[in-house]
Amino acid sequence: MTAVADRGRLRPPGPSPWTAPMLLGRMARNRLDVMRAVSARHGDAVRLPLGPKTLYFFNHPDHAKHVLAENPGNYHKGIGLVHARRTLGDGLLTSEGELWTKQRKVIQPVFQARRIARQADAVAEEAVRMADRLQRMVGGGPVDIRHEMTELTLGVLGRTLLDADLGEFGGIGEAFEAVQDQAIFEMMSLSTVPTWVPLPRQLRFRRARAELQEIVDRLVAHRRAQPGGTEGRDDVVSRLIESTSRETDPQVARQRMRDELVTLLLAGHETTASTLTWAFYLLDQHHEVWERMHAEAVEVLGDRNPVYEDLHRLRYTAMVVDEVMRLYPPVWLLPRVAQGDDTVGGWHVPAGADLVLCPYTLHRHPEFWPDPDRFDPLRFDPDRRTDRPRYAFIPFGAGPRFCVGNNLGLMEAVFVLACVARQLRLSLSPGYPVVPEPMLTLRVRGGLPMHVHEA
Repeated sequence: MTAVADRGRLRPPGPSPWTAPMLLGRMARNRLDVMRAVSARHGDAVRLPLGPKTLYFFNHPDHAKHVLAENPGNYHKGIGLVHARRTLGDGLLTSEGELWTKQRKVIQPVFQARRIARQADAVAEEAVRMADRLQRMVGGGPVDIRHEMTELTLGVLGRTLLDADLGEFGGIGEAFEAVQDQAIFEMMSLSTVPTWVPLPRQLRFRRARAELQEIVDRLVAHRRAQPGGTEGRDDVVSRLIESTSRETDPQVARQRMRDELVTLLLAGHETTASTLTWAFYLLDQHHEVWERMHAEAVEVLGDRNPVYEDLHRLRYTAMVVDEVMRLYPPVWLLPRVAQGDDTVGGWHVPAGADLVLCPYTLHRHPEFWPDPDRFDPLRFDPDRRTDRPRYAFIPFGAGPRFCVGNNLGLMEAVFVLACVARQLRLSLSPGYPVVPEPMLTLRVRGGLPMHVHEA
């Protein structure tokens, strides 16, 4: 379908409305391929008929800049995340307006660069512990790297953000898995089935939510029982206790605490775990990249643990992390709803329209990324001059809702890859199909079984 004028305002081209049933079926099977196919056929702005809804899909850096940074107040969280609010509550990921501003103000100081730098030793210790655990698996059977990275990132977030050992809470990873599955089910199916209906998925979710509420209650009780309580502490739990203490209704305070912590931990650990999982897969496919990263880790680190200053010395490893996030951005889709009429890249967007930006396709745009499907960390060499637009690469979003935990996530990814590559090499189980699964993050479907070898 070509572009059409609507009362003198140009609407983007796209497939015919008659293709909506077929398009919905394709979206259910492989959303990533559909997004790439329609952008290749129709251009950087596409109008997608999806049953009763019309989705405006924008795929140019200028579009991302306008929606995320130049006019963000006109675009609230959109399709999917609104439905996921039933599962995740009103945490930082799903809230809007004054509530979001208030929440961001409470959480932001925990992620300040100075505080994150002080957490480097804890991140390094967890990275070394992970490498040592994998070392003990050399010569054994396959290890599910996605599971290992999930456990690692939960441990890091517990130490750096909560000042707590999440390993004391058995089954927390499974509880988060159940919450994410329910959130994605609601996001992608736009389900209207109440959560109290006793379907198997709903029952699993209800058990997980109750378990996470118990964990939050225990974390709060433990912190309050410490000498001095929350005074002088700058971790997330302490800051949330102080913030929610102003609520007049204890039940509201308890729910706010749960929503914030569950959202923060779910989004925080899952994004980094996804990036690390894809990194180990890509390194196995490109031995020359692993060799160079191994050499850098040996030269920079020797036998010692990483320190904060090593982030500037592990240059190639940082390039690897960026290239992994280009090909497999952990946040693969940014859905929004237009609050008022707007014009994006010359195209009319009506008030109430569902709009999406897709980092997965934007990061593979052939105009800005030559040979876009090729894994090449040197694209991010700071010594190479490039005229690539700033918003061609948005793994952490952009604008006011730029990911608050980006510095912690990058430090963790660089430290883990360097510590593992220094002493080990991982190889995919022969014949295992690696398929991207676009959930809350872009993860590997069914896990990633890999064998561990000496470097």
